[in-house]
Amino acid sequence: QVQLVESGGGLVQPGTSLTLSCAASGDSFGNYGMGWFRRAPGNNREFVAATTWSGALTYYADSVKGRFTISFDNAKNMVYLQMNSLKPGDTATYYCGVTRNGIPRSTQLVDYWGKGTLVTVSS
Repeated sequence: QVQLVESGGGLVQPGTSLTLSCAASGDSFGNYGMGWFRRAPGNNREFVAATTWSGALTYYADSVKGRFTISFDNAKNMVYLQMNSLKPGDTATYYCGVTRNGIPRSTQLVDYWGKGTLVTVSS
């Protein structure tokens, strides 16, 4: 049983940076994939970024490529999403997701979800 807890959301101005954290517990995560998703107002939950627990593979949505970076601290079971050059379009609730076998590049592949943390980008 896996538990995921996101933190770090808040209100920021366009062009600034913010880092989200996801604390994972309940398993060894040795062959798990980790990902970040978001749901903007009026939209479905969409893929943002994903990585294997080893960090060998990383994927990003086109909308965030070059601005967001997913990383992890294996020893601490922490996954991070560093967000730079934030835009109003990045406003959304951000969710951490885990896939037991594979990389979570779609919501259908996610086995466990966090409760989400809200990021608001506005002047």
